[in-house]
Amino acid sequence: MYIKNIYWARKDIVIMSRIERIKNIYARQVFDSRGNPTIYTRVELLEGHTGVSIVPSGASTGSKEALELRDNEEEFYNGKSVKKAVNNINEVICNELKNRDIDSQRQIDNKLIELDGTENKDNLGANAILGVSMAFARAAAASNQQELHFYLREQLSIDSNSEWEKLWEPRHGDGKWLLRKMMPVPMFNVLNGGSHAFNSTDFQEYMIVPIGIHDDIENSMHCGFTIYNELKKILESKNLPTTVGDEGGFSITFGENNPSNIYPLELLMEAIEKSNYEPGKDVMIALDVAASEMSEDKDTNGSYLYKFEGGKFSSNQMIMYYEDLTKKFPIYSIEDGLDENDWDGWKKLTTLIGDRVQLVGDDLFVTQKKLLKEGIKDKVANSILIKLNQIGTVTETLDTITEAQINNFSTIISHRSGETEDTFIADLAVATHSTQIKSGAPARGERVNKYNRLLLISDDESVGMNKATWGFYFKEPIFYETINKFTH
Repeated sequence: MYIKNIYWARKDIVIMSRIERIKNIYARQVFDSRGNPTIYTRVELLEGHTGVSIVPSGASTGSKEALELRDNEEEFYNGKSVKKAVNNINEVICNELKNRDIDSQRQIDNKLIELDGTENKDNLGANAILGVSMAFARAAAASNQQELHFYLREQLSIDSNSEWEKLWEPRHGDGKWLLRKMMPVPMFNVLNGGSHAFNSTDFQEYMIVPIGIHDDIENSMHCGFTIYNELKKILESKNLPTTVGDEGGFSITFGENNPSNIYPLELLMEAIEKSNYEPGKDVMIALDVAASEMSEDKDTNGSYLYKFEGGKFSSNQMIMYYEDLTKKFPIYSIEDGLDENDWDGWKKLTTLIGDRVQLVGDDLFVTQKKLLKEGIKDKVANSILIKLNQIGTVTETLDTITEAQINNFSTIISHRSGETEDTFIADLAVATHSTQIKSGAPARGERVNKYNRLLLISDDESVGMNKATWGFYFKEPIFYETINKFTH
């Protein structure tokens, strides 16, 4: 029997875990929700415990994301096969880690990073590395007879002087401390545009968020389901298509004469009201602009230009557009409102509306701690979207989340457009006390299964809802201020 004790300490806090020696690592090519190849990985421990993972893939990606290794052989799945990455797991990674003493999640992740030897995981592929990292986490949790979210919580570490300590609690009077388990609020992507639809809006995602219904995850799900189905009826009554896109939202196509990006917001307001919920109180709206997909070039003054609403908008024009939009509609969150490299524009946007609107960096930060720290220093954005495959290991993801939260950035755990049946992100959201989770519409199996996992986790009476913590991540309770603005 090969047993290792892990001692993780924060002054007066000591948590012990038990992890077995790795017996075998196996991977093969499978498929994601778009029908593209991806990687299934199984980690087997010596005493019989196993963990599996299936890695997701994005369509709209940031330029600084860790490399997703593809074969680029056109005759096989249009160049998207992942046999090289699979072989890297079965031959390189397995041979290196099999029968090795692994004392912790951080140790195995560090070994994977070291084995790759590149900054962007170009050698082995971030998809190969992440597959092993996630599967190992599940195997380690099983070895310790823990739920995955409990195991992931134990991998977090914070400075004892951090304000984040407000979120920690003693466990069972035994001298041990753990991060409080909290349920995230779901962000339902119900209307798709941008690169997720054809002849549609400039904005990529329109989301409904039951902020005022977050006392219970099941009530949140009922709210999302009701509005989603009411929206379908409205679209049908207007002879608009109800075909669902990659993330389950309705892909609305308008033909050559697209209406303004405001039209979907009007549809959402109608659907919310007809569902007997109050916009701005029960339900808020969130946008994923995906502005990097719209940026083209720069003007003579060096300002970024965006292909928007049939013309070209400067950074300043986009910023003023968002400010005006948040005054007319109950929008509390804007993701990727500007290009990932439009740093000056992001500064202006954050200064103007960052005290009352959640400004989310996705392509801007790509889950990388070093980029996030630059944003914190320069007062760029106030929230980060977390996608495991943007960085490539569980530990690096946790480190980025910690960095965000101790600096009053909200964290949103997110799926990808090319999803799988893997529910890892649901456990990650609960483990890290993240305020929100993006898993698409309340439709399509690979989206709903994340919500189903949250429902099952909620059966544990020790898991609360995030009601008390919304204001924590911002110096003022922005969301409630925004709600009041639309109700008084």
